[in-house]
Amino acid sequence: MISRRLLYLNTHRLTAYLWQAGSLTEEAAFEMRVEEHPRFTEYLRVHRNSHFRLLANVSEEGYLVESIPFLRGGDRQTLITRKIGQHFQGTPLASAVSLGFEKDKRKNEKLLLSALTNPAHFAPWLKCIEEADAALAGIYTVAQLAGTLLEKLRLPAKRCLLLTLQDNSIRETYLVDGQTMFSRMAPVTDSSIAGIAGSFAAEASKLQQYLVSQRLIGRNETLPVYILAHPLALETLRNACRDTANVLFEILDNHQQASSLGLKSLPDNSRSELLFLHLLNTAPPRQQFASEDHRHDYRISQIRYGLVALGAIALLSGALFTAKEFFQTYQLRQETRELIAREAEMNWRYREISATFPQIGIDNETLRRVTTRHGELAALQQLPGKAYRIIGNALNQSPAIQLETLDWQIGNSGKAGGADQRSLLVLNGGDEIITLRGLIQLNGIASARQTLSTLEQFVALLRVDRNNEVEVSQQPFDIESNQPLRGGDKDEDSAKPRQFTLQITRRATP
Repeated sequence: MISRRLLYLNTHRLTAYLWQAGSLTEEAAFEMRVEEHPRFTEYLRVHRNSHFRLLANVSEEGYLVESIPFLRGGDRQTLITRKIGQHFQGTPLASAVSLGFEKDKRKNEKLLLSALTNPAHFAPWLKCIEEADAALAGIYTVAQLAGTLLEKLRLPAKRCLLLTLQDNSIRETYLVDGQTMFSRMAPVTDSSIAGIAGSFAAEASKLQQYLVSQRLIGRNETLPVYILAHPLALETLRNACRDTANVLFEILDNHQQASSLGLKSLPDNSRSELLFLHLLNTAPPRQQFASEDHRHDYRISQIRYGLVALGAIALLSGALFTAKEFFQTYQLRQETRELIAREAEMNWRYREISATFPQIGIDNETLRRVTTRHGELAALQQLPGKAYRIIGNALNQSPAIQLETLDWQIGNSGKAGGADQRSLLVLNGGDEIITLRGLIQLNGIASARQTLSTLEQFVALLRVDRNNEVEVSQQPFDIESNQPLRGGDKDEDSAKPRQFTLQITRRATP
């Protein structure tokens, strides 16, 4: 697990803290001397796997509000870098915060440019960090965290002052809508509780007058002032800091506020660096002052731990998948055992019940095949219903035709095989053969041609179904190809019913 360590740099010392579960523990302190730098480098190497954040409380800070045209992407960043170079020459420790857009001036963007104007003060420590390959997450300032502190303490104010005590000096921060617009340090000459209280009151009045002179606030505007102090100093501060027409003081108990922030290491005095260090670890600002060259090892550490985390996730996913498959396999085995036991029980019950059945002289397997075959034959059974309907329709339309006999069979009845072959033809979907025998009885005296025409019309009606093949087996008259068709010699012969025989073959259709 990555440990988090915080570095607190003031004008004369760098102090290292370990943050763990809301507690801050001081691990080492390094004075502003050359001989302390190797010791700091060794400290960093010992804690190579830690991520470091540096909190600075120095007087060399610059703030400036600038407007730039509406730009995006690389053009915007290039212009911001140029503006920072114009106003804060010679320092790589700078940042820019967007304050929104001006609606009345072509949508220009307002920026708050801030920088640490004395990079030489940071250079030896940054060099030690680079030599030790330590992961520096960023460089921040106490003034930068003032807005975060007020937000966490739920102390909103459009314009306000925050006065805190650090390193025998008072940090005076002017905020607008939670964003630090101006900050400076004022030394404390008298470190007693009464002296510190008097310094707070005097600095608040001076800073209010300065803001009025710079036209940052109105002359008659009331300015809230928040002061963090130890519980034992609250009464003295309230007596020294009296409200005026333009300044309203609110004294805050730093023990109570530290507890509300989740800080378990309560301050021993009115100094507030522990609160800011805790906020730096739990709610770091998005902007910071270190360049990407300073944060190179931090980016490498992020990639390394990201890969380790991905590997751990993949390993955990594999373990979970394996456990799931093992559980499913176990369930399938249990179900298999249950099914085998159920099958054995059902077989035993079947044998017990079948023992009571009457004996039919064949085994179960033969009986099963016979019933299966019977079911197949029943499903494929072919009936003459459709053929009879066609013949019936033809008879209805031919009143002169009188049906005497009708024979229906599957296949040719003259072939050997009998019933067994017929069953095979039914199973295989054989052709239907229908033999019709009938009479042609026309009213009155009819010629031979009329009789033959009636038969031809009847045959045509039977051929309406494309599956029917109709063959005239017996004509009403004896007709030879070398003899002319002539009527009878007597009228009574023409009125006599004429017999005919037709054979209809219906092709089997699927």
